Formats: sequence, structure tokens, C-alpha cells
Amino acid sequence: MKNKILALKYRPQEFNDLIGQEVVSQTITNAIKLNKTPNAYLLTGIRGVGKTTTARLIAKALNCTKNFSIGEKCNESEKCHCKEIVDSNHMDVLEMDAASKTGIDDVRELIENSKYSPTSAKFKIFIIDEVHMLSKQAFNGLLKTLEEPPPSLKFILATTEARKIPVTILSRCQRFDLKRVGVEELCLHLKKIADKENGKISEKAIRLIARTSEGSVRDSISLLDRALITQNLQDTKVVEEHDVRRMLGLADKTKIIELLKDVFQGDEKNSLKILKEQIANGIDAKNFLNDVLEILYHFSRQISLGSIEKDMSISELENEMIEKYSKNLDIHDIGLFWQLTLKTIDDLKIIGNESLALEMFIMQLVHLKKIRKSEDIRNEESFSIRSQENPDNKKIIDKILDTNNNNQAKNQLKSTNQIKSKPINNFSEKNIKTKIEITNFKDLIDKANNEKEIELKYDLERNVKLVSFSKGKIDISFNEKLNKNFIKNLTDKLFKWTNERWIISLSKNLNAKSIYEQNLEDKNKLINEFKNNKISKDIESAFPDAMLVDIEEDKDK
Repeated sequence: MKNKILALKYRPQEFNDLIGQEVVSQTITNAIKLNKTPNAYLLTGIRGVGKTTTARLIAKALNCTKNFSIGEKCNESEKCHCKEIVDSNHMDVLEMDAASKTGIDDVRELIENSKYSPTSAKFKIFIIDEVHMLSKQAFNGLLKTLEEPPPSLKFILATTEARKIPVTILSRCQRFDLKRVGVEELCLHLKKIADKENGKISEKAIRLIARTSEGSVRDSISLLDRALITQNLQDTKVVEEHDVRRMLGLADKTKIIELLKDVFQGDEKNSLKILKEQIANGIDAKNFLNDVLEILYHFSRQISLGSIEKDMSISELENEMIEKYSKNLDIHDIGLFWQLTLKTIDDLKIIGNESLALEMFIMQLVHLKKIRKSEDIRNEESFSIRSQENPDNKKIIDKILDTNNNNQAKNQLKSTNQIKSKPINNFSEKNIKTKIEITNFKDLIDKANNEKEIELKYDLERNVKLVSFSKGKIDISFNEKLNKNFIKNLTDKLFKWTNERWIISLSKNLNAKSIYEQNLEDKNKLINEFKNNKISKDIESAFPDAMLVDIEEDKDK
């Protein structure tokens, strides 16, 4: 065992040794103690969480000569089935790899063997690994035997893809889902192994290994084995986090955050410089992009929810950097970056030069940011809002600009001074054939309706609250649902319809109501007045279940 790889050397030999699968272990052991074991077990889970190990433990528990119900254990010196099962050379415990034996002929041979009684053990046990790889005919051939096997036969099926197994097979098995193991449990387990192997490795390095393994115990132990071998060959004192990152081709998270900060600022040159430094350090392209996704998630969470304390997935320094650089970021930019990163991960499958793919990825991120920035500038320069002479208006506008719930106001309001915009070429006097008069707000809504400007009409009725209306000037307030291009669209349409430039100004009147709200209020008032009418009370007494929902004027009168 001295020179055996750690993943095999520290393979669990008892149910208590299984990491992170306490519920599964308890259920299986209780069933064995009560002698209520199923005909077939189905063990599912990702790679390296203990499916095959659990199958062998079940085989040992069922066939051990000691009394399992009271916790007796056998010694290696004693003649027992357990050692042969562990070494995979027991006559009555047969392991079959369904990935290499997928056909009906292989299953037919297995079924023929199932007819014979065990030679020395209590149960004959068939362990079928990666059972989802069996063909449709093989599954059908297994159905009858799986449901009603001989009394001395047990099936243990293991798979990473339970959804690929037919429902007819699933219904004949007792299913156990082995979950991913948490980072904290893996860290404790790896620390114990490192101490037993006299390996010197820092806690940060162990935590990085545990996170990289993604809940797989076998993967984490294999990575620890690599790290300790690196320590022995290089004769270093302690394996640090940067050593593990170099070994795995992982980028430093702080470097990625710095890179994204430069992307957010539009600094393409410095972004590519940081990327090339990471490429020179030997980063893996896919790991790098997955780290970018993780950092983008943390930026998104910081923008939406604020700082979250005691987050073990990132260090305090990384958390401080994210909190610092997330100011003034737009959640829409983060969403675009996320989608582009996912697309780049898919592109890696067909791109030969990964370094060029990563450089192009960074340039596209900077380009996306510049597009968003130029759009905001155009929206601000195309129109602006003039405040009322009352000095309190500037405070109101500043409040709106600083409110997260009214982000679209930032695109519609530039300053408190009206800027005269140039006429749009598409609406020059040559293109205007007719000129109409719009004397009130109702005329404006009717015109929008006649011109089939449905979106503009909807905003005018529901999202705009009219304060005052005069020729060439409209004072409004609006709610957070207003289209971000509303004011630009309205000024363009007014110029087109009237051949005059209109001023749209923001008023401080917060008590104004939209047309829809006013009509709804008038309707409710009319209904309430009618409910007090004698006719309404007579109807209510005659029809108790009746409900008054609307009142319409008789147009014939």
C-alpha cells in the first residue's frame, strides 16, 4: 500500500468511511440489519462520489461471515469473503462494465449465470457499472430477472446518467442518489490524508483543490496526490495555492478581476496585457473562462443584492475588489458578458489556437462595453429635459437620476438645461406634406392612435402623468415603466406632425395621474355613486350574487 495511488489507498472500507453520504449509508445499513434488502440497487451520482465503492461495501455487508447487525468486523488474517471482494476476485461477486459489454448477448450470458447458486458466499451479486450504456434489447432482456431474481441473487447497478435508463428498469430498483460532497467536508478529508502522508500543503491550496474537484472525492484525492508529488520532486517546503494553480492551469482570481475592471473601463490594451501574462503562466482556456463566469456571477450578485458576508467561495481580498469595481456597473453588461463567455466556451471545441480565441474574447468584451457606452451618449445628446424655474426641480431630477428603480431616466435626462437639438434629416420640411394642430393632450393621444403608434399611445395613456399642456410645451412626470426612448420618440413624432419643435419638461408635481388612472378613478367613483342608488339596491336584493363591474352610457338617447 506504500506506493499505491492515494485514490485507491484511501478507498472507504466501511460505510462509516463514506464522505458526505451519511443518509445513503444509514438507509442501506438499516435495511441489511433488518434483512429487508431489495432485489436490485441503483446507485447514481457524478464521477468519484463512491458508487462502485458503495456497491462493494453492500456486497461485503451481505456476504461477510461476521454479524453485521451488531457491528462485528473481520480481520485480514481470518478467512472471509471481504478481502476477496475488495480485490475484485470473488467467485460470487461479479463486476461487469456495461460500457464495454452493451449487447443482448452479454446480458444473456449474465442471466444464464444467475440460475446457479453461489459457490461459497450467501449471495451471488452482480455489480453492473455504467449501466446506462446497455442497449435497448439488453435492458429488455434484463427486466424479468431484475424483478424476480432467485432468492440468493442481488443486482447492484451504478450509473452517472440515470435519466438514460428506461423507466421499466428504474421501477424495479431501489434508487440511491449519491450527492456531491461539500467543500468543507472535502477539505477536512484531504487534510487528514495529507497529514497521514506527511505532506506539507497550505489550507488555501487544499481549499482550491476541493473547489476544483466539484464535489468528487476521487478527483480531489487525485489532485492532492499530484500536489504532494510536486512537493517531493521540487523539494519545496509547503505546497501553496499558487503552486496548485500553476499545476492545474488556473488563473489567479484577483488577476481576472483586474482584467474585468480594465474591460469595464474600456482599456483594451491593458486587458490584453493581463491576459497574455496569464497565458504565459500556462492557464487552461476552459478553466479561465469558467473562472470568468464565476467572477461575473459575483459582480452580478454584488450589483443586485449587495455584499454578502461569510462567502467561502471567494477570499476577503477578492470580495473587496468586486465590491470596489462593481460601482456604476450595469447589470445588462454583465448579462451580455455572461452570454459571450458561454459562447466562447463552445467555440473552443472547434478553434485550434486557444490563445487567439481568448484574445478575441477579451476584445469582444471591450467592444460590447463601448457599444453600450456610445448608445447611452447618443440617447443623452438627442434630447434633454428643461426644469421648471422652481429650484426644487433640480433636487427632484437628481433624486430620479440616483434612484436604481428609475434607471431609464438616466437615458432620458441629461441636465436641467434644455439643449436645442438639430432637426433630423428624415423630418425636413421637404418631407412634410401636411401640418396639423395639436391643442391638448387628448389630440395628441388621438393622433398617435390614428398614426398607429401603439407603443407611444400606450405610454401616453398609462405611463405618462400630464401636469400641463400648451402649444410647443408639455410638462409631465412619469413612472418607472416608461419606455427609455419615449421622449426622443415623442419629440420626433411631434416635429413630424406639427413641423414645430416641442419642449418636453419634467415637473415636480408628483400627485399627477395618468389618463388611465384618471379614467379608472372616475369609473370607480361613478360605480360607488350608483351603488347608493335605489335601483342598484333593488337589483342587489333581487340578485344577491350579482356584481356591478361597469356602467355604460346609453348612446341611443
